Amino acid sequence: MEFSYLFWILFLPLVGAVLIAFVPGLSGRNIKYLAALFTAVPLLLAVSAFFSFDRSAGAAVFQFQEKVSWVPALNAYFHLGVDGLSLPLVVLTAFLGLVVVLLSWKEELRTREYFAWLLLLETSILGVFSSLDLLLFFVFWEIEVIPMYFLISIWGSGRKEYSAIKYVVYTLFGSALMLSGILSLYFTTGSLSIVDLAEEGLAMVQSIMPASAIFLLLTIGFAVKLPVVPLHTWLPDAHTDAPTAGSVMLAGALIKMGGYGIIRVSVSIFPQVARDYAPLLLTLAVISVLYGAALTLRQTDMKRLIAYSSVSHMGFVLLGVFALGQVSLTGAALQMVSHGLLTGLMFAVAGLTMHNVHERDLRKLGGLARQVPFIAVVFSIAGLGSLGLPATSGFAAEFITFAGSFSSSAVRGAPVFTLLAALGVVLAAGYILWTLQRVFYGPVLEKYDGVKDADALEKVYMVAFVALIMLVGIYPAILTDVIKTGIAPIVGLIGG
Repeated sequence: MEFSYLFWILFLPLVGAVLIAFVPGLSGRNIKYLAALFTAVPLLLAVSAFFSFDRSAGAAVFQFQEKVSWVPALNAYFHLGVDGLSLPLVVLTAFLGLVVVLLSWKEELRTREYFAWLLLLETSILGVFSSLDLLLFFVFWEIEVIPMYFLISIWGSGRKEYSAIKYVVYTLFGSALMLSGILSLYFTTGSLSIVDLAEEGLAMVQSIMPASAIFLLLTIGFAVKLPVVPLHTWLPDAHTDAPTAGSVMLAGALIKMGGYGIIRVSVSIFPQVARDYAPLLLTLAVISVLYGAALTLRQTDMKRLIAYSSVSHMGFVLLGVFALGQVSLTGAALQMVSHGLLTGLMFAVAGLTMHNVHERDLRKLGGLARQVPFIAVVFSIAGLGSLGLPATSGFAAEFITFAGSFSSSAVRGAPVFTLLAALGVVLAAGYILWTLQRVFYGPVLEKYDGVKDADALEKVYMVAFVALIMLVGIYPAILTDVIKTGIAPIVGLIGG
């Protein structure tokens, strides 16, 4: 009998959250050790699953499947499984789950609740990437709102209550549209299986609502999470006011749920409608890239600057998806993983800088490279990766996305959209180099003398991030060989 990888990867963080929340008398140190254990084991299992994944041509598209009847009256199943598209995102989420526990090691405020919410958040995101039933997918999608709300509103800073409520309002708006789309799909087809709906073209059997209307309901719901301009305004507030662990998880894994949902549900189930609406969505992608980058140039708050850069970089994902070519979709999936690593690291280092220096205003910083050299080097690597420096994951992901989008024959005008979006890389070079100059270089400010650099534990997770960023940059095939096995069937449905 095959080992139940996904079941254990998914539910070990949940078991850890329950133990942390309800076992009486746990000390703060024991809570942290428990959290580390219940995130480290899922990461080891996820890595093991990644290397056990069958990449051969005749292999099943979805592997490690588990399927049991869940709600028989609705024909709903507890159906888990991963393919080449979702498996890298599962590994990324498991990695970030352990990292956010390690970077929260100095957290002393209400530690029991804090780590329980972190682990529940990890389970919910993993559930989204592993679900092959639309009802199960939606349940996991909704669960993450609760821990994220509490993490921002209790452990955040600045206008934390405002940002937490804004996050919930936007998310529930998107979820309401998504649920409408899922219900319309169910009433029309009688099926909730993501696999069956895609492979058998059941979504084209229309009796209740046109396929284009269901496609738009679902896609707008996912676009809120991605986020796509003009549905993006929750993101800078949530990022800026969330605790560092919340920002890392939000940027690294949570907004990837939007891109993943668009590929897995919108494009796979409605391939023809996706072709019809591709020019509109490519236009929104270009606007997101350029408008997000222009807003980034205007920021003076370190975390807010990284948040707006996420809006711009996730526009590349939308570009790759709706160019609808095999190479562009592979690039979009790689961009999601790369962005998770790069921006996760940038938020981790920004949070550490703010914690040590007690300042986040770029206008009041300067010369920190001499006082915190390790932090400066790591932030520089993450920043240069974000602007697409060769030998980093950012270059590999952007190059494949642009090359695929430019050469796509599925959408008219794709080369024009690609060239416009490529201007975002130029703007990224501007705001990344400007930030590095303002924060780490220039005259040394005496008031920051004696500021601590990263300690041993912080160096461990930073080096892990950098190693993964360089590995994917130097040898992108480690991911693209897996991603292609998941993208090929979807391209076959599109006919592109």
